[in-house]
Amino acid sequence: MTIAPEFPTARLSSEAAEALVRVESRFPLIQAVAQYKSAAADRAQLAAVAESGRMSNLDADSLAHAEELMADAWATLAEAGRLDLIGGVS
Repeated sequence: MTIAPEFPTARLSSEAAEALVRVESRFPLIQAVAQYKSAAADRAQLAAVAESGRMSNLDADSLAHAEELMADAWATLAEAGRLDLIGGVS
């Protein structure tokens, strides 16, 4: 993919490039927190469906998937020593 010549991009200043490097290193943690919180919300909703006795096979699969996503995110945050970002102890 090429950028159209009528839309050139400017070079980043050295300060901006350094800031980008610092922020980029945090992207996996930001993504893990978002994934954990989203999956936790899904799990809570699906747990309520399970308690009501109306859980379908698809709901059960979705619940299992939400729990897998939470576990993956938890592992990423635990490895970084940042469980505090999701209310845990690091």
